[in-house]
Parts: sequence; C-alpha cells; structure tokens
Amino acid sequence: HYSGLEEAVYRNIQACKELAQTTRTAYGPNGMNKMVINHLEKLFVTNDAATILRELEVQHPAAKMLVMASHMQEQEVGDGTNFVLVFAGVLLELAEDLLRMGLSVSEASYILITVIEGYEKACKKALEILPDLVCCSAKNLRDVEEVASLLHTSVMSKQYGNEQFLAKLIAQACVSILPDSGHFNVDNIRVCKIVGAGISASSVLHGMVFKKETEGDVTSVKDAKIAVYSCPFDGMITETKGTVLIKNAEELMNFSKGEENLMDLQVKAIADSGANVVVTGGKVADMALHYANKYNLMLVRLNSKWDLRRLCKTVGATALPRLTPPTLEEMGHCSSVYLSEVGDTQVVVFKHEKEDGAISTILIRGSTDNLMDDIERAVDDGVNTFKVLTRDKRLVPGGGATEIELAKQITSYGETCPGLDQYAIKKFAEAFEAIPRALAENSGVKANEVISKLYAVHQEGKKNVGFDIEAEAAAVKDMLEAGVLDTYLGKFWGIKLATNAAVTVLRVDQIIMAKPAGGPKPPSGKKDWDEDQND
Repeated sequence: HYSGLEEAVYRNIQACKELAQTTRTAYGPNGMNKMVINHLEKLFVTNDAATILRELEVQHPAAKMLVMASHMQEQEVGDGTNFVLVFAGVLLELAEDLLRMGLSVSEASYILITVIEGYEKACKKALEILPDLVCCSAKNLRDVEEVASLLHTSVMSKQYGNEQFLAKLIAQACVSILPDSGHFNVDNIRVCKIVGAGISASSVLHGMVFKKETEGDVTSVKDAKIAVYSCPFDGMITETKGTVLIKNAEELMNFSKGEENLMDLQVKAIADSGANVVVTGGKVADMALHYANKYNLMLVRLNSKWDLRRLCKTVGATALPRLTPPTLEEMGHCSSVYLSEVGDTQVVVFKHEKEDGAISTILIRGSTDNLMDDIERAVDDGVNTFKVLTRDKRLVPGGGATEIELAKQITSYGETCPGLDQYAIKKFAEAFEAIPRALAENSGVKANEVISKLYAVHQEGKKNVGFDIEAEAAAVKDMLEAGVLDTYLGKFWGIKLATNAAVTVLRVDQIIMAKPAGGPKPPSGKKDWDEDQND
C-alpha cells in the first residue's frame, strides 16, 4: 500500500510523463510532426515543442511546471525546449523507480528527500563537467559561411533537408545587421510569408517588406526621403462641434474651397520639405490622396503601430502626430521604396543598398501556410541560436555525444558518493541516455545498440562521437567533423531548468485548488418579496 504522500507524487509524475512522451516522438531531425488544433480551432502541423506546448491547454498543475520550464528555456535560449521536456520527464520516471524499490511507508518521505538531494548534487556536477566538453568556439560571427555552418543543427531539427539553404539565408540576414557593439536584437530580423513557388525561392532583403499596396499613383521612388505620420492623412477636425450658417450657393462653394486650399497647403508644405514618400498610420482621405498625386508623393498606409515603429527604426525617421512638414532630422532615408509583385501578392519594399541596415527581412515562399509557418519557426530557432552565439561562442558536440559523456562521468562520480544519494546520482546519469535513445527511436534504429556503441567509443576517450542519424543501421560518428554542434548555453540552461522542474514536482505532496466548495446552493428567494401584492 502506498502512503498518501507517495500516491500524490505518483499522480504528479504520471501527468508529467504523459506530457513528455507527447513531445519525445517529435525530437530530432527525424521526429514526427504533431497536428495540434487549438481552442480557436486553428490547425498547426509541427514538431516544434515550444509551439505544441503554447497551443495545448495543459490542465494538470504538476505538468504545468514542465511547461513553465520549457517556456523559460524558450525565453533564455530560444531553442532546446524539447530537450528540457524529455530530460525532465525521464528524471521523474527514474525517480518513480527509486520510490518503488519497496521501502516501507515510514521511509517514503526520507527517500524522496534523498532523491531530490541526489538530483541536485548530480546537476551541480554536470554543470561543472560541461565546460570540459566544449569542442570548439565560433571564431568570426561576421563570416556568413562560418555562421551558416553553426546554424545547421538548430535548423535541421525543424527543416531536415532544407537546412543548408535556410541556414545560409539566416546567416546573411543576421550578419548584415550585427552592430559593432555585438548586442544583437532578435526582433530586427523580420519574416514575410508569401504563398507560392517553393522554399528555394526564399530570399533576404536589407530593409522591410510589407504585404500592402501603395495608396496613390506613385509606385517607385529612388533615394527616398520618408515622412512618417502616426495620424490619419486627412484634414484636421476640431475638438468641438461648430455650426455654420450658409445663406447662398456662393458661400457653400467658398466653404468647400477653403477646406481644399488648406489641404493643398498642408500637402505642398510636406512636398517642399524634400519628402517624397509619406507613410501614415491611419486612413487616407480622398482629397489628401488627390493632392499627394498632384505633388508626386508616394503614399503607403500601415495599420499596425508596431510596423510603424519598426519602419521608423529601419529608416531613421520620427513618427509625427500631426500633419506638419517634417524637419531634416525627423525624415527617414533609404535607397529605394517600390511596389513589387511576389507571386500574385503586392508588396511594398523599403530597401537599403548598403548591408549595414538596422533591420533585415527574410522573404519566405512556400506552397501552403502551414509549411511556411514551420519554416518561420525554423528561422526563429536559427536567429535565436545566432543571438546565443553573440553572448557565448562556445559549442558542444550534438547527436547525443555530450549527453553520453555526461552520463559516463556522472556515473563514475556516483560510485564515489557514500550513502543513498548515489542511487539518485546514477539515475540522473541514466536520464541523459534518453536523448540519444529518442534520436535513435525516431530514426527507426535499435536504441540499446546505439547507446552501447556510444558508451564503448566514449570509454576510449573519444568525447565528440555521437549517433549518426543518416546511417541505415546503428552507427556512430565524430560530431565535430560532421558539423553537428549545440550551443553551450543551450545545454547549460536545458540541464538546469529540467532539473529544477523535476525537483519542484517531486517536492509537491498535495495539490490544493482554490475553488468554491460543493454542497447545495442557498435559496435565492423572491426578488419582489417586499412589494404589495395586488389581488
């Protein structure tokens, strides 16, 4: 018989295991896709764990702990969310084995504390060993070829087969906007998705691309001087309402003419300031459009205030709240603004000829929206990997090589520990085997055979050898030579967050939900009890 404590812990572990199992089959380049339909009935087809978790409504509080750890990994590193889930799930599964070892009820809480302490010790040891497993570092983050080779692994797990092409695109976009200070902002890489053609028709543009049409007749401007307005491109409307008494037709003509003259003067003043492109955040009045065409102003309307802000950042403009002529400091500049057609979609392109612009756009082409969404997720992972490399250039071997080496060294460390801790430490080491095991199972290869081969090679001191997913049988190869590399920070935070999540779940013995108590509801009574009854 289980004690109440064990029963609660087992239930929590079971919920977490089921969640981890969902994403485990999606791990690695050969992972299966999941078809997720969210609460709005939107369809997602992906093997990206971050997206799957974001769209699932996880109800169980213990399983939510794993989801939160995965979200933290997404915010901290931007990749490796599935690693956190799979590793935390296996840690809990192995903790369950330790609890089932037949200890008496009175020892249940003691063994739990021992498991938690053992896991924390092993995690600390793993993070101490990790720097010794670094196999190389990024040398020059301004070299497109080198950066592309480093982004292969993260892109490959989402878009296996297209990683060479996509990694090159992402590298070009990232390198072109990397500032001298080295502080890279992920938000400066924009993605524009247009249905049609294929992945190989995707390209990089230095500047911004909007799926919009121009408002006026002018569709192309070279050496653009841009005035940006956050207000509608229309005549001023007074705050208070006024009444105008018109006695004859002549006064009516003069009234409308006065409005036209005012609009004419406003648009002429903008054109005289030197601006040849006007971007507005609100509606464009017909009369204002007429005068914009008269003075050869190109007119673009952006509905999103975020797009307006990003454009200001790209071209170096200041968004003006009223239709006043811009000063030279308030105007933005770029090489050309033009209306183009990609497939059958009209786009407005703000292009910089020089490569050192503030924002780059990756134009993604594909046959379906779902496919392009998946490519966008691969691009996000690639861009985040580049950001991690600007923070820490160290890299560790992928393909399960780092995990097997950690498992081997932590098992040896467990042998030297006295007391019951050693069982938990050895189980922590065993949990690392889940990563190469998942890669092997998803590739249709016998996992036990792969793991035994990896251990045999690592015993010989070959730290960089991992599982070869491209081989027909259970084969291993040097990951450094193959170019399969993971970021050091990705592994560091992954191990730390997964262990923290697993330990937090193990520490919980009761889940108390703040909900109204059951029982019959009080009588509502008659609403009109105090009113006089009319017979």
